[in-house]
Amino acid sequence: MTISTIRLTGVAAACAFFSINAYAEDSSLTNPAISAVLDGYYQNTERPMSERVEGFGLGHTEVAMSANIDDMFYGKLTAVIEVHDGETELGLEEAFIQTMAMPYGLSMRAGRFLSDIGYLNNQHVHTDAFSDRPAAYRAFLGSHYFDDGLRVSYVAPTDLYWTMGAEAFKGDSMQAADEHGERDYKTIGVYTAFTKIGGDAGINGSWQAGLSYLRNENGRMTAEEHDDHAAVQEDHDHDHSHSAQYTGENTYVADFVYKWAPNGNYKYQHLTLSGEYFRVADFKPLEEEHDDHGSDAHGDSGKDYQDGWYLSSVYQFSPKWSAGVRYGQVDTQLMHDDHFDPQKLKETEVSLAWHHSHFSTVRLQYTNQQGTNFDGIEDDNVITLQYVMTLGAHGAHQF
Repeated sequence: MTISTIRLTGVAAACAFFSINAYAEDSSLTNPAISAVLDGYYQNTERPMSERVEGFGLGHTEVAMSANIDDMFYGKLTAVIEVHDGETELGLEEAFIQTMAMPYGLSMRAGRFLSDIGYLNNQHVHTDAFSDRPAAYRAFLGSHYFDDGLRVSYVAPTDLYWTMGAEAFKGDSMQAADEHGERDYKTIGVYTAFTKIGGDAGINGSWQAGLSYLRNENGRMTAEEHDDHAAVQEDHDHDHSHSAQYTGENTYVADFVYKWAPNGNYKYQHLTLSGEYFRVADFKPLEEEHDDHGSDAHGDSGKDYQDGWYLSSVYQFSPKWSAGVRYGQVDTQLMHDDHFDPQKLKETEVSLAWHHSHFSTVRLQYTNQQGTNFDGIEDDNVITLQYVMTLGAHGAHQF
């Protein structure tokens, strides 16, 4: 063996040793963060389009694992366990990779993940201040929209926080009903675009506003779905596949959130005000839109869109206690025979939560629901007692 060979072998060994040590020093590469979120509840009656049923039950229980794959990529896996009709169901909510070192503020995400449209959708439901998502989310996004696809996003180098992005998804859970099994759905069914801007409001406050657009290539109903569509919509009340209950080709979302805390310290006291508006257009069959010409044949309202909104206020008045109030409503149209019936659901909600720590929450919630021909529900009062407990390391929550 020559001297040059010995030198080369020594350098290679030193580089390998340094590389191993460098990876060992970064604990996120060798020790992934593993956590579980336990969600249990008791509810005195059912709510429309909700996964929670009457009586005792398990809610959105999840097991998650995440880590930096290397210096270029981050990965996360989130499995969800739910109980439906006495059977335990295991689903995959997230399984994605995320770039970490792209230049110019760019990043990419691929796999299965939560869409970044709106304010609440990219957040896990166990972080919510209420037991269920607002009615608009349950109607138009299946509570929270996650799918297989690709996202490209960009953070601008501005004084204010400004991000924008676009996504492409399979869109299976956003497809309009196909009772006869003959519809030719597009493989890439959903495209989204979003922008969000935010900043500080003095030393005590911060804010964020956003606009989002969702194009659903498979969202418009077809004329052949007249006879059975109403029955399918009723069946969706207990659907745990997280499918959208009411779809359309074009969905527009506007959102706003303001957060206040003394000197910006959220640990002991803070207030969050938020709201979102959804407008879902182009849902009627094309043949019937052309024949209708604005008449009331498709419902007494004469509306050619569906919409929904909510306003929420949550105040943590001490380190261990928070209270929230939320009002929301959703206006949809249900196809019945040769016309559309307008529907309206209004929900007024009040919650009181006890947080023994950052990892444990016990919540008591009262909901007054008022439905006008909405899937046949009657006005009712819903009482929910819920616990949300986190085991293990869990990442920071979104703004």
